[in-house]
Amino acid sequence: MREKLELLQQKRAESLLGGGEERINVQHEKGKLTARERLDALLDRGTFVELDRFVTHRSVDFGLADEKYLGDGVVTGYGRIDGRLVYVFAQDFTVFGGSLSEAHAEKICKVMDSALQNGAPIIGLNDSGGARIQEGVVSLGGYADIFLRNTLASGVVPQISAILGPCAGGAVYSPAITDFVFMVRGVSYMFVTGPNVVKTVTHEEVDFESLGGADVHGGTSGVAHFVHDSERDSLAAIRTLLSFLPSNNLDGPPRRGAADPPDRRDEELLDVVPDNTTKPYDMHDVIRRVVDDGDFFEVHRDYGGNLLVGFARLGGRPVGIVANQPAVLAGVLDIAASLKGARFIRFCDAFNIPLVTFEDVPGFLPGVAQEHGGIIKHGAKLLYAYCEATVPKLTVITRKAYGGAYDVMNSKHIRGDYNVAWPSAEIAVMGPKGAVEILYKGEEASDERETEYREKFAHPYLAAARGYLDDIIDPRDTRPRLIDALATLETKRDKNPPKKHDNLPL
Repeated sequence: MREKLELLQQKRAESLLGGGEERINVQHEKGKLTARERLDALLDRGTFVELDRFVTHRSVDFGLADEKYLGDGVVTGYGRIDGRLVYVFAQDFTVFGGSLSEAHAEKICKVMDSALQNGAPIIGLNDSGGARIQEGVVSLGGYADIFLRNTLASGVVPQISAILGPCAGGAVYSPAITDFVFMVRGVSYMFVTGPNVVKTVTHEEVDFESLGGADVHGGTSGVAHFVHDSERDSLAAIRTLLSFLPSNNLDGPPRRGAADPPDRRDEELLDVVPDNTTKPYDMHDVIRRVVDDGDFFEVHRDYGGNLLVGFARLGGRPVGIVANQPAVLAGVLDIAASLKGARFIRFCDAFNIPLVTFEDVPGFLPGVAQEHGGIIKHGAKLLYAYCEATVPKLTVITRKAYGGAYDVMNSKHIRGDYNVAWPSAEIAVMGPKGAVEILYKGEEASDERETEYREKFAHPYLAAARGYLDDIIDPRDTRPRLIDALATLETKRDKNPPKKHDNLPL
């Protein structure tokens, strides 16, 4: 037995080395952590339990029969984050460049199946050169097996992807299906086809960073939800994100004791919204003065900046925040904002996270580029997401709520549960200037007519008279009123008609 135990310890030590000391050193020279170092940084200390450490590939072609490594390029298992169970896999670039083989894929599929069966989040740390070419179609089949599990787990358990190296070709589609994608500047790259192929096909000259770097996907494509300067920052942010999320779709989000008094009023909210209705302000100032301890964990910060989304707590309860941002494009809704908001709303609804909307929207962005780009169908996605959601939905109108955008931003008409406005709110078909130009077409516009329209329509009282608002509130009372409404809606019961699945306007 002792000799057998010695062999076991030898094999365990071998598995810890991945592709060997030399390749580990190369990984470090690139400024990158190894797969195991990443797991150590992500998980609670001492909680990682590895599975399938002795798995090796089964290929014999192109010299692979003589080159085998324990684990076959991916470290899989489970552990804890803040004491809560998570399943993880971390691709090991020191073994065949982290390329995916049949055995590699089977290991990932096993932990994904376990996550689904046990109702726990699945976190993938991606660092791979793609499909293992020596295995041909078998490796492609492995990717498809993973894609299927991503799809089946969607809306059942949270799925998080960290891109910590290259991610190219078919490999990009697994992270794209997951709920949140993290990238690191100078380390992460995602693209369907690399710079060389792009040059051959389209004759465009582009480098890795410009084609699929972290800032490109964080700010232009919207593929990445979070972008950080280091791997450790990214892994720490994953831990923070999970603190807002339930483990699965049957659980409620985790609550925390709140030191911030639930009845706190904030005097400065009286001065956030300018008296001049055309003057911008930063909606972050409203959000941080309302939520617990001013803590707003923003998602998609660099993409579609005219709409803010992210997580916060109110009275210790996690909530999803959706807010127009008057400081960017006056807070209008466009294609990017619509996609960003719709995706976030659907995630929150799938995982029982109440939605709080802060509204100041002058409408949808006009223009040929927006119309030809499909603002109609993309704007409809945001509307659809709000309509479909059955979690508690709260709305605070701080200033403008014009036109169809009023309807879209969680109005009472699409099952808003608690809709209130500040006295500064303007709820109308359009702004006074545009309205007067239409009402008095062909006549000379005047300040008197704009003032008349503003006094008649650009206020919250007509909407309140119709019951479209539940109340008009003192801005200083926003926090206590929202916390009270959330407590009231805790037992909300609502469901959509039975169906196989919906047909979101894609």
